Amino acid sequence: MMLARAIHFDESDMNVFHSPARTGEWCVPGGFEFSNWTEGDLTGKARQAFSNGWLGAETFGRVTFVATAQIELAEVEALTTALAQHFVDIYGAPSVEAATPVAAEEIGQMMDICAEHDANTVMTIARELTDAGVKESIRIIEAQDASLDMFAVHGG
Repeated sequence: MMLARAIHFDESDMNVFHSPARTGEWCVPGGFEFSNWTEGDLTGKARQAFSNGWLGAETFGRVTFVATAQIELAEVEALTTALAQHFVDIYGAPSVEAATPVAAEEIGQMMDICAEHDANTVMTIARELTDAGVKESIRIIEAQDASLDMFAVHGG
């Protein structure tokens, strides 16, 4: 099974998000946070989170880049419970039991996305607000192909 972990190439996420995700934590798209947003909500760091932030499923912070990685069933179960609790605490779900199927679906959708790619595949997310709601698109960042001789040091 595959899911995505937060990665940081530099410190920029620490400055652009209200609450940055922790490096290495498991992530989901987290578009549900924006389901009732309007253009008026899209300002400053909130706009950045909306525009291209994955949701860390442990700290509930945001991150720009994620990379696919193997995940164990016990980890999936723990993340599902944590996300369900988040739905209770932040969004008013009536109970963890009621929120668990929704949390499992969110994690399952991310696992489906990740299953199509090799480990360590880097992904970004982009969102836009449309008349029909929030539109998400995921971009895969392929490793650059380079010839070995571009990196070889030749003795002389």
